[in-house]
Amino acid sequence: MISRRLLRIKALLVLYAFNRKEGDDLKEAERELNLSITKSYDLYLYLLQLLAELARIAGDKIEAGLQKNLPSDDDLNPRRRFAEGILVKNLEDCKIMEKLSHEHAISWSGSREISNMLYNKMVLWEPYNEYVKSEYAGISEERKFLMKMLTEFLLASDDLLTHLEDRSIYWNDDLEFAVIMVEKTLKKIKDKDSQLPSLLPLFKNEDDELFALTLLRKALISNKATRDLIDKHTTNWEIERIALMDILVMQLALAEIIAFPEIPVKVTLNEYIEIAKYYSTSKSSTFINGILDKVVREMRDTNMFEKSGRGLIGETDKSA
Repeated sequence: MISRRLLRIKALLVLYAFNRKEGDDLKEAERELNLSITKSYDLYLYLLQLLAELARIAGDKIEAGLQKNLPSDDDLNPRRRFAEGILVKNLEDCKIMEKLSHEHAISWSGSREISNMLYNKMVLWEPYNEYVKSEYAGISEERKFLMKMLTEFLLASDDLLTHLEDRSIYWNDDLEFAVIMVEKTLKKIKDKDSQLPSLLPLFKNEDDELFALTLLRKALISNKATRDLIDKHTTNWEIERIALMDILVMQLALAEIIAFPEIPVKVTLNEYIEIAKYYSTSKSSTFINGILDKVVREMRDTNMFEKSGRGLIGETDKSA
């Protein structure tokens, strides 16, 4: 499922685009957010498909070798470990993935050139040859190899990265999160007798499904109020001189504090400070942390937000 960290990032990027073009169409922003989130899930399906696609190619190569008029010793004694692995066979046979891939219009069938290119390079990759030549040692070893292949070989391929960029501009920020989802899916497959894998859902639950949309709406609706608060506490700084992304990170953090009583303030602040490290300048996280600390203190003093349940964690001492 899509993590809350990624949902926050998606909301931030839509908010940034909305401000850059000075838009005022809330519905358009919401549609863009929903599309962006769906595209993240598409990438998860696409990476799972890639593992199955490479195993399919390996299997086809084995069969082609056996059908030769003059097969070599290698043709007659193929190394089947990768092509017939428990995990990849489960993925190849997964009807749920087939159904979702059809619904999301995600398939490698039209990209056989790149998948064959990746396979041809994979068979020259030393860890691959070590893996297929070694004795079977259990499903955990297969899982470990597939993740190593995904992170150290496939995602290190400029050919694949260029292909992914060409497929969707939305995937530029999603690879890390999609890989985590792939790993979680592989961990759900225990042995060859287990039920075919049930893929991760798009959202963990209904709360997560509403989270990003509510967050974006709150940030857009409270735009002026939160900017005024930020401006008030940026001593010796005019808000026009502050990087737009810094302002939007702070706006989104404040919107989350107000809109979600069950999320502790500390959790919200930590999340956006981490996000700022990747999406703003090198000094932004420290700057944002200092400003938000002042703003949150005022918001507490004036009862601008109220926490409940788990959100009360850290509120007894009135510190963020």
